[in-house]
Amino acid sequence: MRVVERFPYRVEVIEQQRIRMPDGTHLAARLWLPEPARREPVPAILEYIPYRRRDSTRLRDDAMHGWLAGHGYACVRVDLRGSGDSEGVLEDEYLPVELDDGVAVIDWISRQPWCDGKVGMIGISWGGFNGLQIAALRPPALKAVISACSTDDRYADDVHHMGGCLLGDNLSWASTMLAYNALPPDPDMVGPAWRGMWLARLRGSGLWLAKWLAHQRRDAYWRHGSICEDWDAVACPVLAVSGWADGYSNAVFRLLAHLRGPRLGLVGPWGHKYPHQGRPGPAIGFLQECLRWWDHWLKGVETGIMAEPMLRAWMQDSVPPTASYRERPGRWIGEPRWPSADLHERVYALAWPGVLADGGAAADATAEMEIQSPLSVGLFAGKWCSYAATPDLPHDQREEDGGALVFTSAPLDAPLEILGAPVVELVVAADRPVAMVALRLSDVRPDDQATRVTYGLLNLCHRDGSETPRPLESARLYRVRVQLNHIAQHFPRGHRLRLSVSTSYWPLAWPPPEPVRLRIQTGASRLLLPERWPRIEDDDIAFSEPEGAPSSPLRRLTAAHHNWRVIRDLAADESTLEVINDEGRLCYPALGLEALRGAREWYSYRGTDFNSARGETLWERSLRRGDWSVRTVSRTVLTSTPTRFRIHAQLDAFEGERRVLAETWSEDIDRDLV
Repeated sequence: MRVVERFPYRVEVIEQQRIRMPDGTHLAARLWLPEPARREPVPAILEYIPYRRRDSTRLRDDAMHGWLAGHGYACVRVDLRGSGDSEGVLEDEYLPVELDDGVAVIDWISRQPWCDGKVGMIGISWGGFNGLQIAALRPPALKAVISACSTDDRYADDVHHMGGCLLGDNLSWASTMLAYNALPPDPDMVGPAWRGMWLARLRGSGLWLAKWLAHQRRDAYWRHGSICEDWDAVACPVLAVSGWADGYSNAVFRLLAHLRGPRLGLVGPWGHKYPHQGRPGPAIGFLQECLRWWDHWLKGVETGIMAEPMLRAWMQDSVPPTASYRERPGRWIGEPRWPSADLHERVYALAWPGVLADGGAAADATAEMEIQSPLSVGLFAGKWCSYAATPDLPHDQREEDGGALVFTSAPLDAPLEILGAPVVELVVAADRPVAMVALRLSDVRPDDQATRVTYGLLNLCHRDGSETPRPLESARLYRVRVQLNHIAQHFPRGHRLRLSVSTSYWPLAWPPPEPVRLRIQTGASRLLLPERWPRIEDDDIAFSEPEGAPSSPLRRLTAAHHNWRVIRDLAADESTLEVINDEGRLCYPALGLEALRGAREWYSYRGTDFNSARGETLWERSLRRGDWSVRTVSRTVLTSTPTRFRIHAQLDAFEGERRVLAETWSEDIDRDLV
């Protein structure tokens, strides 16, 4: 990313601004004001998240908000109630009080002397979620939204569940937030009140993992905050952004298909990052695109942004499999509308004895094949949502295919490109009342290396929806439809397609209560691909190089360490996936502050025992300035029996060497057809 030193406007940075909520609670904000705003009000852009604007996101905020402010926008970065330096306690994601506070913040911004009354919201992940959710409340001053790496459906397409299956990231994310919520505000910002605010957080935030596990089907808990419940509530323009390595790319396509107001979609090769910081690359000049969007909707300037294709997406070229890519080769393509009228359904039949038959014709429509997968299938699956900080992408799928039923096509006699969501139609029976199916589409190279292109999961108890799941009847055949994640992928001539079917995918998804044997009627089962033919108009799509404003200085005191390790203990017949995410110790010289952030996760199982599945996380975080220091250590363990999930969690908090809190949770939660 190129750091820009000179801008059309000089920028004033206000480190601390308190914003009073209607109930008297004060939220903390950081402001970037272009120099003319004190005399001539300008539109404002809000980012509203719980990730500590003072330290954790400081460098990222400087680069983005400083750049936008330098081009004439007042930028406001607010910590949610109970996070960073804001008062209160954060008790869960997207609660009504969070959204009401967001509406109040927008109203406050619109009435400031430096704001002309027009406000936009930008956010990634949590901030992308609440940007859409607040837009659905229609605050008068909110004129447009940029929502990156977010979702419209909190149950079907978030970190918690996929196809009714419980995701391993549910544990990982709950542990991340347990560590975040245990941090205090900065005494330099809030004064002596910091200790009381800290203790209130430690005692009041709660164990989010237990809250989430109490809702294993799509109920009112998840419908709240899911804008897919009422698409028409969002009337303001929306720019929806994601990446193929992100967990939230599907939402872009649903937003384009269902919103009625002005909307655009942008999907690159990236993981869970803003596109100007995108990895795998290539990163793009995303802030320049944001400026075109804001100038059009907040200043009324014709920038040409709405003349772009409704969807711009990165068509990925074939690559050998590896868990970490710096760049994904490919090219930009565009669709004037979505759903596209120019896609063509290409059908492959699942044929005995493991063939993908092009054209959908199978020799024997009643042929059957069976599979009962070992728990090892999934150790090389990578993360549900790649944060691009560790080697967290899927590895060579041959490691997984030994425990799966595989259907492989003949070598392609011409290149094939797809855009959209592949669908698998299965006629399937299970020998247990609770079962899942994991489906993977891979690009098989001439040397047999297999790169996963996309995948999908379905808890077969959710075959008719996730509101009222029902157990399976033993040996009964069901016709189910599984949508795989959206993708844009080029398959070269001579490569083969492979569809892999497994009955487990641990630890990406929690395994069923007991081993399951699936019987698939192959000739009646099909793979449907959304084929796209290249168009000359694609050549017109291009982006500038990524830019950003200078960030605050940062000094690294200890090295970061990121890794994923698969450990096979053959003597104990135990396998473990270890995830290391150690950011090391950092120094923020402008704040006189040192911060440490480190996490480890272990996902293990023994032999063929489905109830030996165990997830464990360990977090350590600390802050230090002079004689002031705090440290938190949190540990969470999730296991299961055939009928229950079991949570054991610990939180220890220290001021200096003195422990100020030691909290322990032990909870059993009934499994609900998961």
